Amino acid sequence: MQIDMNAYFPTIGRILLGLIFVASGFNKVMQFEGTQQYMEANGLPATAILLVGAIIFELGGGLMVILGFKARTGSLALVLFLIPTTLVFHTNFAEQTQVIQFMKNLAIMGGLLYVAAHGAGPAAIENDSVSSDVAPS
Repeated sequence: MQIDMNAYFPTIGRILLGLIFVASGFNKVMQFEGTQQYMEANGLPATAILLVGAIIFELGGGLMVILGFKARTGSLALVLFLIPTTLVFHTNFAEQTQVIQFMKNLAIMGGLLYVAAHGAGPAAIENDSVSSDVAPS
């Protein structure tokens, strides 16, 4: 039995990429005060506004990627969200855990950039994938 990777893997990849954001956004909703205190401890101003923005980016972008609805836009929004998040919260390279978190975010950004470049794939609400079987003219 042969599996058509092009039929299933983009969808599985999108789901796996998006889940971390949906779970994190949901956690921020459920732990709003604690998350806000954590942000304040890291020196961020206007934490309530920034936290609401983070929730919108994570839940909205994560769902867009998972569902394949405007997946390119959702993935680019999440990359833009991850850049300052990574630089603010994960640059204490004296701590091995923070080095791992930094590298994890870079890897996630790589996956999101792949979705942005190639689209959602075949099993998506809005298939915006780039066809690779069309020869350039």
